[in-house]
Amino acid sequence: MTMRRLSVAFEDDEDTALVSSILAGSKDLYRVLVQKHQRNVYGLGLSFFHNADDAAEFTQDVFLQAFRKLEQFEGKARFSTWLYSIGWRTAVNRKERVKECQSLAEGDYENTAVSRDDTPEESNVKELTRKAVREAVAALPDKYRICVDLYFFYDRSYAEIETITGFPLNTIKSHVFRAKKILREKLTGWILEGE
Repeated sequence: MTMRRLSVAFEDDEDTALVSSILAGSKDLYRVLVQKHQRNVYGLGLSFFHNADDAAEFTQDVFLQAFRKLEQFEGKARFSTWLYSIGWRTAVNRKERVKECQSLAEGDYENTAVSRDDTPEESNVKELTRKAVREAVAALPDKYRICVDLYFFYDRSYAEIETITGFPLNTIKSHVFRAKKILREKLTGWILEGE
């Protein structure tokens, strides 16, 4: 078993234990789950609403709903997957009401940090690359974009994306494949233009 799988298994056990303790009456422990998963839920909100205020409101709403539905968590999926499925449904419902959705806010790619050793030119190239990727992903059709977001940026498996979105597994694979093809074409054009 790889270190990543061991880490995920430990997190799953920790989350399941926290849920059990909360349901047994230690409701104050819910803040631990919130602190642990808040950044990713907020990021999911940003990928839908492209607005910090709306993403923050979305995050609060998702955690409130999750708390109310905590008894429904059966432990068949990871807690984070269950939480994301609540987030997905919340975002889709809001999107249908508001009819406004854009992909990936500015901060979502900040993990591609600029190294202190980078020259100004290298830093500039990295920033331009992040911007090009953000714009290319934002231009994808919604059904492709959300699968790409969850698969690449939130490290979700196809099975987890199926649980979160309700899309059939083969549809998810097809969406990711088509999105990668579109992104490759767009970003290859960008690279050639930038030379």
